[in-house]
Amino acid sequence: MAKVKTIGILTSGGDAPGMNAAIRAVVRKAISNGVTVKGIKKGYQGLLNEEIIDMNARSVSDTIQRGGTILGTARCMEFMTEEGQKKGVEVCRKYGIEGMVVIGGDGSYRGAQALSRHGINTIGLPGTIDLDIACTDYTIGFDTAVNTAMEAIDKVRDTSSSHERCSIIEVMGRNAGYIALWCGVANGAEDILLPETYDYNEQAIINNIIKNRKRGKTHHLIINAEGIGHSTSMARRIEAATGIETRATILGYMQRGGSPTCKDRYYASIMGAYAADILCAGSTNRVVAYKGGKFVDFDIEEALEMQKSIPDYEYQVSKCLAI
Repeated sequence: MAKVKTIGILTSGGDAPGMNAAIRAVVRKAISNGVTVKGIKKGYQGLLNEEIIDMNARSVSDTIQRGGTILGTARCMEFMTEEGQKKGVEVCRKYGIEGMVVIGGDGSYRGAQALSRHGINTIGLPGTIDLDIACTDYTIGFDTAVNTAMEAIDKVRDTSSSHERCSIIEVMGRNAGYIALWCGVANGAEDILLPETYDYNEQAIINNIIKNRKRGKTHHLIINAEGIGHSTSMARRIEAATGIETRATILGYMQRGGSPTCKDRYYASIMGAYAADILCAGSTNRVVAYKGGKFVDFDIEEALEMQKSIPDYEYQVSKCLAI
């Protein structure tokens, strides 16, 4: 017997490909457990505004292949306040919602913590393209985002080579460099700039470009992480210093959209089902994760205290391969 009778589900913060697969899995697994599911539109803001819908198995039909989130998402400053959190709990009780699945990043987890403190059983799912949640080796959306970026960079590289240019391509990731690192290796970049490692020694990049041009290399690819930014002004300075035509391309929000890859659909589905099972069984204040090849869960406080950094060996390999 399920320990809760009605659960809610919401997506919060930035959207990520695979969120719909997770929503679908939560809904259908919960229903199979005999639990009623309510969908909350537009994240915590929608909870406060009572934008709540009934969901059944048909509600999530034909959604697994879609990017974005069918529930919508929004930032909500009000829910960061004690007053806003208490209002959210009152809304949950009004609609009979005893448990909540929250799909999002670290900020979303803090909202989940608040609901849990006030008696609403809450489970978090790691939905972010940034791969910056320390408790998990995988986050929903990263695989699709990094493949989208890789394919776009390949196209820019083709024209960069044709025109013998230097190209700076800025990828997303907030303050984390995982998309930049993976694309830098996968696209064969000559320089990879990561927030975790970059020393802002622009002269070293300029020297590398000049050295490679003397060795006969006709183009130069720099992958720049969003956490460093300023790609356009960097391009102007590099062109002035080297005399080589330099262009900046900022890939932007295209990395957050598109149909999710098989990996994002599969992992998000298993994580969603896992979240529904432990929530229906009465667990609260937990985060579902993929760690060491297994789907597991952590206490939210423990998860938020964990630290994550770029693996030094992988970064050193990226530098070696760029020679």
